[in-house]
Amino acid sequence: MRVLIIDDDQLVSLSLKTILNAQAEMEVVATGNSGHEAIELYRQTRPDILLMDIRMGDMTGLEAGEIILQEFPQALIVFLTTFLDNDYVVQSLKIGAKGYILKQNFESIVPSIKAVHVGQSVFGDQIVSLMPELLSAKKENKINSCLSDREQTILTEIAEGLNNKEIAEKLFLSEGTVRNYISTMLDKLALRDRTQLAIYFYKNS
Repeated sequence: MRVLIIDDDQLVSLSLKTILNAQAEMEVVATGNSGHEAIELYRQTRPDILLMDIRMGDMTGLEAGEIILQEFPQALIVFLTTFLDNDYVVQSLKIGAKGYILKQNFESIVPSIKAVHVGQSVFGDQIVSLMPELLSAKKENKINSCLSDREQTILTEIAEGLNNKEIAEKLFLSEGTVRNYISTMLDKLALRDRTQLAIYFYKNS
């Protein structure tokens, strides 16, 4: 697995490079320290994963990531940042990032990269806990998708953080019916779990 690291703190870049190169299945193909370098190095190296800081001097990681994803829609970008910022989380979801993890959670970096490489989206527990707050303002929006009205209602409740029992009670359904709806939604949208459903809701609201 080939990884490109972009961080404006060279000490962080070197530390990450050491950690990732110590993994038998990982190779750091290059490091850079700016948004512009991220774009150029991505074009040159075509990595499997781009691990990138958000706050950088000349261009933010979010800006660079958006440009990269426009040019390479299949790019797998994981943002690694010190800041748990609602706007950053929202923007990372909107541009199509596959992960958003905090630098403080160093032990989660390698597992997160591995998870993204096999097709999962990775947002740390602290980010997932923000989802109800971030999504609440969009609750009434209609999602343009293949979901039925009932499925869209259940999707909204999932995004609000309700569990199956709570959804069943609120919508006067059985828990089994709610589970069946969720299973159908996951199949229709080719998603893996409830967290990805919540992320889908936000990105498509």
